[in-house]
Amino acid sequence: MTGKIKPTSSVEQWIERSIAAVFLGGQVIVHIFNAKIHRRNTLDQMAAVGPESITIALVTAAFVGMVFTIQVAREFIYFGAETAVGGVLALALTRELAPVLTAVVIAGRVGSAFAAEIGTMRVTEQIDALYMLRTDPIDYLVIPRVLACAFMLPILTVMFLITGTIGGMAIAVNLYDIPQSVFLDSVRNFIEVSDLLGAVIKSVVFGMAIAIIGCSWGLTTTGGAKGVGQSTTTAVVTAMLAIFTLNFFLSWLIFQGTGTVTVAHAP
Repeated sequence: MTGKIKPTSSVEQWIERSIAAVFLGGQVIVHIFNAKIHRRNTLDQMAAVGPESITIALVTAAFVGMVFTIQVAREFIYFGAETAVGGVLALALTRELAPVLTAVVIAGRVGSAFAAEIGTMRVTEQIDALYMLRTDPIDYLVIPRVLACAFMLPILTVMFLITGTIGGMAIAVNLYDIPQSVFLDSVRNFIEVSDLLGAVIKSVVFGMAIAIIGCSWGLTTTGGAKGVGQSTTTAVVTAMLAIFTLNFFLSWLIFQGTGTVTVAHAP
């Protein structure tokens, strides 16, 4: 009987590449602590990650804030808790919606670009050329992208939070006759510095995960143009899965315990 080599399944390949991404993350941390940073490449990547993603992030934020207010305001008014509408929106945006949805937007736009760019370099042997020039691809390609995402994602998250809150306030004031002062007072009463700090921490972690996964999938690309397409798609899916998984553990670590927010009812 003639023996046949069983081809590697897509699940096995995904596991192998995920393990490679974890090791790449460790290498990135070591290289950063050794101060092996290409400043020019980092600034170029920051420009690509931040300014070029503002429009889509802010449009998403505005509609998320408006939709959330539409879903919540009517029920809160029915129970006489209209003074809590702004605070609940701001709390939801700060703790979950802003960091997670901003990361999802960046994963779809930037993470896919990282995988495609580096994957193309891999299949066209440009990565091998870097080794011939005694240039470490991690220092030259990966670290600038990781730092760019880690720096720019928190900024985009804060802008997402502000825009989403303004969008929600517009709906609350114009459709549900909630005074603007009441809405803003509710936001101030609900939001604490620890909530904003938690959002920033989440954004940094998500940004690093998106960049590392995109770069790792690019570096492990094989199979020519078809392989680049597959790596791009899988990198985005994996990054989103990582975002939701990390979000659970970070939320559990940062926000566990009993809250201290009190709701003031309107007279």
